[in-house]
Amino acid sequence: MKTVVLILGDQLSRDLSALDGFDPKRDIVLMLEVADETTYVPHHKQKIAFILSAMRHFARELSDEGLSVDYVALDDPANTGSFSGELARAVARHRPDRVVVTEPGEWRVRRMMDDWAQDLGLPVEIRDDDRFLCSRADFAAWADGRKSYRMEFFYREMRRRTGLLMEDDGPVGGQWNFDAENRKRLPASLSLPPRGRTAPDAVTREVITLVAARFPGHFGDLDGFGWAVTRTDALAALDHFIADALPSFGDYQDAMAEGEPFLFHALLSPYLNIGLLLPREVCVAAETAYRAGKAPLNAVEGFIRQILGWREYVRGIYWLEMPAYAQTNALEADRPLPWFYWSGETDMNCLANAIADTRRNAYAHHIQRLMVTGNFALLAGIRPAEIEAWYLAVYADAFEWVELPNTHGMAIFADGGLLGSKPYAASGAYIDRMSDYCGSCAYDPKIKTGKGACPFNPLYWDFLIRNRDRLGNNPRMAMPYKNLARMTPAHIETIRREAAAILDGLDAPPQAPPAGQPDLFG
Repeated sequence: MKTVVLILGDQLSRDLSALDGFDPKRDIVLMLEVADETTYVPHHKQKIAFILSAMRHFARELSDEGLSVDYVALDDPANTGSFSGELARAVARHRPDRVVVTEPGEWRVRRMMDDWAQDLGLPVEIRDDDRFLCSRADFAAWADGRKSYRMEFFYREMRRRTGLLMEDDGPVGGQWNFDAENRKRLPASLSLPPRGRTAPDAVTREVITLVAARFPGHFGDLDGFGWAVTRTDALAALDHFIADALPSFGDYQDAMAEGEPFLFHALLSPYLNIGLLLPREVCVAAETAYRAGKAPLNAVEGFIRQILGWREYVRGIYWLEMPAYAQTNALEADRPLPWFYWSGETDMNCLANAIADTRRNAYAHHIQRLMVTGNFALLAGIRPAEIEAWYLAVYADAFEWVELPNTHGMAIFADGGLLGSKPYAASGAYIDRMSDYCGSCAYDPKIKTGKGACPFNPLYWDFLIRNRDRLGNNPRMAMPYKNLARMTPAHIETIRREAAAILDGLDAPPQAPPAGQPDLFG
């Protein structure tokens, strides 16, 4: 039986399930660079270059191994621009008996795949993606009958199932979670490790040239591209993190610092999300460092929780709840995305820094995403679909299965608490406590209202006032609502007036995008 094995751009793993049973004598690997996948949101230029270069390197490695690879480049004149169109052309070229593919990470692509057998007139086998540590079926079994899905309970189950950081039947160190130890502000005197980056080779330079020419209006810079695009270099990046950054990762994982986008963070999520690294090997590397006395438990547990817990958890939520999940809007947020999310032009220094880091690197760490750009979107009531499109576009590690639950549920509470027990809303005091952004800002986080007040302050209280009926009975919101109850009507009126002025002054998307910018909003 002759088989065409389709490998997608986020499936660059040699032990991919679609390759099980591959016969080099008769079977063919098909890899496709298609326009639809580069433009369904205007992806960051570095994100496109990263994925295309990694695909080309992976295809070369498979070919060097003796596999027959049919590779369709983005600039091939015959390229139809879609998965379905290119698969149909490949079937006409090779006349296979069947097509085999590993299940995609995104709902929209899975819907395409469901039509392929009928459209092509031959069997299409869609195999489970077993690179994850929790299958979709196992997650559904865990979630069955639960009124809410709390990550902490899922994480403990995954610790037991995998044996990671376990001692006999209990957690190493006597507790499951060391998050309370991982909230330190970065000291000004602390030296940060130089972060290794991978110099672009000839293949990557060729792709960068292609992306610059083809996507000039997309967000982001290509200068300074330093992502690994091979498994060998991704493994080197893992080793670098474990040796140089993991020991201090735990203490300062929630810290933010101007001009320091990477701090002690792993920078491994892009490699995990396209398959150059696998979650188990990354977790084992961290656990090995702890057991060898090279990294403290709070750092290792916090890092493993992000992968074994959070990453597996959000994937489970995504596939369990889609497609209805993306349509929920529990807080009825309806404000358009401010243009400064694309331009970075804002006097709020925290937002300007987070967006500038994102533009330069196609990366921002999780607190910048959650408590700066996400927090502002939450407080301002930005439409879920618009802020979600932004997150999906601008980060090298963003694929819908991981981006949507993180944004929809965690950052903006659009799912009404299915994923998180409370909104992650915060005033300027949080940003001041966890960063040095406020020292050089036009606004003062200590001023609550009036001239010079940090916009996050009136917006925070206005958010609570607007959503009192929805959130007032949430036990985890009891303290801020008690504080709100102590405010005089006059003070509440001041807050509402100032918040309205801030929101009315936000730069909505222009009717026509500026020259060179993508028309995100149709």
